[in-house]
Amino acid sequence: MENRDESPADEPAPTPPEQGLFHIWQSAGPSAQLCPERVLLSRPVLQATLGENHGLLLTQGGQVYSFGELLWRDLSIPVSAPVLEVSLLGKTVVRVAAGGFHCGALSEQGNVYMWGENTAGQCGQTERGTITNITVPEPCPVTVVDSEVVPPAVVRVVDLALGREHSLALSARNEVWAWGSGCQLGLVTNTFPVWRPQKVEHLAGRHVIQVACGAYHSLALVRSLTPQNSQNLTEKRERGQSPHYSVTEREELFAVDAGHYCPLGVELNEVMTGETSPRTRGPRRKFQSRGRSAGSSPGSAAGSCPFSENGKSNTKQTNLSVGHTHPLTDTDGSPKSHPLSGWEANKNSTFPDEMELQNLLQKLSTHSFEMRHTTGPGDTDSLSSYTSDDSCVSSTPSTDLLTSSYKEDSPIKSQNNNGVAVPYSSSPVCLEEVRLCLEAEKQTLQGQKSSSLTNINQKGRAATNRRRSLPGIPTRGSPRQLRSCACRPSSVGWSQVAAAEEAGDGLPSLETEVWSWGRGSEGQLGHGDQLARLQPLCIKSLTGEEVIKVATGSHHSLALTAHCQVYSWGSNMCGQLGHVNSPVTVPQQAKLSDGLRVWDVSAGQSHSLLLADGDCVQPVLLYCGQQHEPTSAPSPRSHQSQSSCQRSPNRAESYTVRPTLLPFCMEMGYISTVCSGGQSCAVLADQNVMGFISAIHELASRERQFYCWSSTVTERLLTPLRNRESVCPSLGEPCTHLFFSLCESFVRLSLLIGRHSTSLSYFLHDVQGCDVTSLPLLTHAEHFLDIYKEYCSSLGDFHVMGGFRSLHKLSLECLGSQQTMLAQLCVSDQSVSGDVDLVSLLYWPLQQLHQYSRVLLKLAACYDVLTTEYQSLHQGCGQYDSLSLSLLRKKKEAETTFLFWKTHSGKTTEVLRLPQRRVVCESSNRSLTLQNAGRFSNHWFILFNDTLVHTQFSTHHVYPLTGLWAKPLTEDSSGLYAIKITCPEESFTLVASTPQEKNKWLRSINQAVDQVLGGASQGSSPGMTAMSRTASYTFTGEGRFKDGQYTGSWLAGRVHGRGTMKWPDGRTYSGNFKKGQEDGYGECIIPNKVLKKPDSYQGYWRDGKIHGFGKYKYANGEVYEGCFCDGQRHGYGMLSSGRLTKNSSSVFIGQWVHDRKTGYGVYDDITRGEKYMGQWLEEQRHGSAVVVTQCGVYFEGTFRDNKMCGPGLLMSDDDTVLHGEFSDDWTVNGKGVLSQANGDCLQGMFSGEWTTGLKVVGTYTKPAADEPENKERNSLLRLGQYMVPAGQRWLCVFDECWSRLGCDAPGRGERTVAWDNIAVTITTARRQSPDLSRSQRKVLECLEIIPQHGEPVTTANYDNIRRYLIKACETPHHPLGWLVETLVTAYRMTYVGVGSNRRLLSHAVQELLAYLTHFYSIIRFLFSGLPDDGGIIPDPPASPSQSGHNSNIAEQYSVVVVSCSSLLLPQLLPRLYPPLFTLYCLQEEQKETQYWERILRLNKQPDKSLLSFLGVQEKFWPVWMSILGEKKQIVSSSKDACFVSAVETLQQISTTFTPSDKLLVIQKTFEELTQEVKPMLNSNFLWCMDDLLPLFLYVVLRARIRNLGAEVSLIEDLMDPNVQHGEMGLMFTTLKACYIQIQHESAL
Repeated sequence: MENRDESPADEPAPTPPEQGLFHIWQSAGPSAQLCPERVLLSRPVLQATLGENHGLLLTQGGQVYSFGELLWRDLSIPVSAPVLEVSLLGKTVVRVAAGGFHCGALSEQGNVYMWGENTAGQCGQTERGTITNITVPEPCPVTVVDSEVVPPAVVRVVDLALGREHSLALSARNEVWAWGSGCQLGLVTNTFPVWRPQKVEHLAGRHVIQVACGAYHSLALVRSLTPQNSQNLTEKRERGQSPHYSVTEREELFAVDAGHYCPLGVELNEVMTGETSPRTRGPRRKFQSRGRSAGSSPGSAAGSCPFSENGKSNTKQTNLSVGHTHPLTDTDGSPKSHPLSGWEANKNSTFPDEMELQNLLQKLSTHSFEMRHTTGPGDTDSLSSYTSDDSCVSSTPSTDLLTSSYKEDSPIKSQNNNGVAVPYSSSPVCLEEVRLCLEAEKQTLQGQKSSSLTNINQKGRAATNRRRSLPGIPTRGSPRQLRSCACRPSSVGWSQVAAAEEAGDGLPSLETEVWSWGRGSEGQLGHGDQLARLQPLCIKSLTGEEVIKVATGSHHSLALTAHCQVYSWGSNMCGQLGHVNSPVTVPQQAKLSDGLRVWDVSAGQSHSLLLADGDCVQPVLLYCGQQHEPTSAPSPRSHQSQSSCQRSPNRAESYTVRPTLLPFCMEMGYISTVCSGGQSCAVLADQNVMGFISAIHELASRERQFYCWSSTVTERLLTPLRNRESVCPSLGEPCTHLFFSLCESFVRLSLLIGRHSTSLSYFLHDVQGCDVTSLPLLTHAEHFLDIYKEYCSSLGDFHVMGGFRSLHKLSLECLGSQQTMLAQLCVSDQSVSGDVDLVSLLYWPLQQLHQYSRVLLKLAACYDVLTTEYQSLHQGCGQYDSLSLSLLRKKKEAETTFLFWKTHSGKTTEVLRLPQRRVVCESSNRSLTLQNAGRFSNHWFILFNDTLVHTQFSTHHVYPLTGLWAKPLTEDSSGLYAIKITCPEESFTLVASTPQEKNKWLRSINQAVDQVLGGASQGSSPGMTAMSRTASYTFTGEGRFKDGQYTGSWLAGRVHGRGTMKWPDGRTYSGNFKKGQEDGYGECIIPNKVLKKPDSYQGYWRDGKIHGFGKYKYANGEVYEGCFCDGQRHGYGMLSSGRLTKNSSSVFIGQWVHDRKTGYGVYDDITRGEKYMGQWLEEQRHGSAVVVTQCGVYFEGTFRDNKMCGPGLLMSDDDTVLHGEFSDDWTVNGKGVLSQANGDCLQGMFSGEWTTGLKVVGTYTKPAADEPENKERNSLLRLGQYMVPAGQRWLCVFDECWSRLGCDAPGRGERTVAWDNIAVTITTARRQSPDLSRSQRKVLECLEIIPQHGEPVTTANYDNIRRYLIKACETPHHPLGWLVETLVTAYRMTYVGVGSNRRLLSHAVQELLAYLTHFYSIIRFLFSGLPDDGGIIPDPPASPSQSGHNSNIAEQYSVVVVSCSSLLLPQLLPRLYPPLFTLYCLQEEQKETQYWERILRLNKQPDKSLLSFLGVQEKFWPVWMSILGEKKQIVSSSKDACFVSAVETLQQISTTFTPSDKLLVIQKTFEELTQEVKPMLNSNFLWCMDDLLPLFLYVVLRARIRNLGAEVSLIEDLMDPNVQHGEMGLMFTTLKACYIQIQHESAL
């Protein structure tokens, strides 16, 4: 399809390209025999641009060609053989631009290259020494640098626009940069030329889409700001720029400025009148003989003003040279400056009142003055860019009175500032006539109160004619919109910026503004006057017109809108504006023929070229400009009579005033782009290969037509109707809202189409470089589908409610005579009466979807079926075709529903009429009835798209389809064709008359249910509707759910799955349901009206009741976390009451039975400072128990009826012990024995309360020194005799774990069921716990793999079991992990706080051992192959690594011994270590004090002294020590230098938790000690205890271990019995002996 030949330019392709064909011709009217010339190149042309007398071509591969008058090289290149710009090879040029006499190119990287004329700095090349670079013969880089950022950054440029003396660049950040000369730069400066690119600050913060340059003016297309953003730029935008100042205001404004700074940006200075400018050098002389077509004959008058800018020979100042022959002075001789003047004259000027004269004479269009002019009709007044017809003032007829040509002595020796020799000829008009006109105009102005020049001209319209001007110097055509980034990555055309994103969707924005600045003598700025603008100013009249492109001629401007309209303003001497409207200083619509839609524009010197859609798919060309054949050398008078550009008002109508069709355009193929420049026109066209090009053009043409149509409908129909005051009374309130919604959706659809059509126009400009998969129809398919669906839905709703009948009447009243116009908008056939069918009119946009599908299918046919393009196009075709059929069905449904309501109108059915409701079928023909219905009963069933309605007489029963299940009943002997309907609260059976009727209703119901649930609306089989669904329903019948509103899952008419139930009284349940009841995990909120706070519960339910583990927060502040059964607290649970600031603060943790404390539990009375650990019965303390207080009092005994009753043992903090009979709390009454710490004993009858004092009647005994121990008394005072056995504590916790494993009782259950429950628990936790961390999820993933549990345990898989248990205990979601977490909570609640009593140590140790026993029984149930506690795995160990701290090796037997402590203690003890070790420290507190005092004293000695004191043999004394790898000798004063590694190893005993880990530290200490002694002894050395004990004693002393007694006691109590008599047991005994030795220092 595309010629991708990448061969060099000089190698012709074997066949010419089929795309990017370039045609060029000279602009002239249809009367001339035009013959466009086709330029044959080996590669397709991507872009063409035309300058004054030259042009540039950009071909595929980034190559640039030039043709025409290349003055900077003194070459004239014919267009048929353009020359390659060799210096740009390898730069990958993606954009070219041509100015008046200079050129620019843009590379893929955003680099700018300029060449050509540089006298005004327009090429951006700086001065070299003192000589200005007048020409730049070869492309040179121009760097655009943003110096405002730190560090300065190079700006990436995406577009270029060139004028005659200036250049503009558009950056990738949508900012404008300018360089060159003149006010058309928009820069805040009076120093010209501007050699380096500078940012146009007045557009900072704006999103510029496109820039265009005329001869001396500039345009920018800018995206409109949002209201809040526009406030920030209002002050900057409006500063001194408004054209609507009053005369007085302007006087005040200009009176303040006394400096020499004119609005043109020219600094005014006094100069010699005959001064010659350096600008006369260079290419001007060369161009004189080659490029000048007229104006050199004697007696001719140049159409230039006497004020022209002098050469910019100095960058610091710009001089204004004044050449004249007729000095004009005012009557009073005083210099004046008119307030309406666009610039300020020098106060010492020869013409004291010249400013006033010129500005007033500009408006004297009622008088016609003849002037001699010998230039051609369309030629320029001069070929220089420095003395154009609008250099400083407007060249209207009135100013021509003052504009005599420059007087030169010799046309060869001397030149004027124009650079062209012009003989002198004075004006034929008498000066006195000018004075009379001036006075008349003065009086007219004084009588006017208008605030602008435009208004004055309009008010004096009877005496004025349209503006005329001399033909201006041409500039290049409008920038061709190159491909966007999405089309081809290597291109950076302006369309990439023009496709400005709106809401981030990537489609072009239509909310644009046009800004202009520069010279405005011909009104080309569009602000309603002829003043210059130093800075950009928004053209207010174009705001909101959706301009998508701007183009500039020499002195006129064009703006193309998304509605395919063209606005033009500026010079209209040759009809280039396409209209004769007045004034030309503001944008006016060009007069286009009906059916023509313009989508590309370009402007030349005095003509405009438009590209439009015609009657066929192929685009047509329209031309605006001169309409005659040029003559070679006419006389002045004959020229004046023939030219269409005459200045005489009575001859202004001689040329065509609307764009004219160029018939030869049909022979060029499919034109994609037009460009103009100078007197030339050019186009780029493509051949229709395989129908691809025509398909793209067809799609774009239809979209533009559609947008124009939709805009017309909005403007002429919907907007007037919506704004009419009677719309609400006429339509009614419901239909009014629907009509407004319809209007909004129509506008959204219209906006989408407008943006799409604009995007397609951009696509066509670069169709050969764009990828077809980047079509918005494919990239934004979802957006298109959603907009069309929304529009069809709103249209159908309005149709169903009967809104069109009232709307038709309203339209007749509102529009009246415009009905004919609306009839033309109706594409479909009209009725005989000719009335407008609004239904068909508004449904017509839906047909566009079929056109999308058809065009995409055409495009897909151009590709192979295996290509990505074909797949994308085919998929898009299917999407739009499917939606088209779907929306047509919806249209039919709306029409059917409207007829249904029209037929069955009445009050009874009107309540059922809703906008979104559509009728599916109904049983008015008695085809369906209720089973067992009475003979005379009347049943009418109506199936809508959302409900099934059962009507019986005047009663309606409405059944929402979301909660309806239809099931066919098998035919029985009765022969009924029945359908069973199931609803949440009701079920009934429908009976059909025939099997066909049954299947019809069943299919209709199921399809309607599928559709309302979001499923497929077609193809559903009878009875195949999903039984499980998600829906909302409000219960009305009696029951638990009465008035409850449910949203969630259903199954066959019953709530099932996850859902939320809300009641009007505030109750809320959110969680799982099963068969109509709460079942599974759920959260519930129950309001408490008394406390005005709700109860809340989070946990498990069963059969509608709280059942399982959960957390209940009561309104009174209590919190219960534990197990429930049938809505009551039952099993293990913890109840926290109140807070620490209240009097009733307490915590209970233990067993509950039927909502009451029963069994073992711990009650911490925080307020009283007591902790009760014992049995409970019916909320009362009853049975064996232990009580400790914060004062250190310990009691164990029996409780009955919530008080101490019976024998008990009470022990105070000072070791005083009382054993006796208790009758109440802390009250003794009966026999007892009181023993003190010193051994004294008091035995007898006790009575009274312990805290207040005891009465004793008995015997006091003081034991003798040699008295034997009283065993009977000691047995009475023994601790632990009344406490609850450790094995009977916390049975409720283990029972709950067994229950979670699926066992009714400990050990009673199926092992497979237990593992299944574990798997379900883990999977549920992963799915329903969104707040899990990453590590927790990984743990659950590991636990999903169930280990082998049925096989015998061997040494190979024993380690796998151990690793599995480690993972299981890490997460509370696993039953074993929950067990560990709960046991830890219970243990800490018991032995932390008040429970930190040293007399509880034995209880804590026994309780921990009981945990291990119960825990191991559960592990053995899960892994049946494990042996009993202390059992042996007979397999030999696979590797020495299995002799770790979790598996103890009896090396003499080489077998693995498994015990509960070795397997489970590593999982429990680290979590229980803090409270347990605290109890050990309290128990050993006195011994620890003695031990630490000795440690501190003995460690004061140096090493050798201490070794000697301890009795260590000298052969073990180290001689050398190593410090940082360096050996140093140990001297007598050395301290902490011996056996350092052994000391550091032993210190690690405090960092371990389990006895096995601590024993390993001791073992490593002995190993380190042996390693340090070996170098001093024989290799076969063996330790003996006499040598080892003193040496190890030294290590223990130097280790300085705190609480060593607690460490020793913990190891001794919890050490595995299997290692007590082995090597580790011996080492531990050594450590214990050292500890005892240190306590008894006297023995050392």
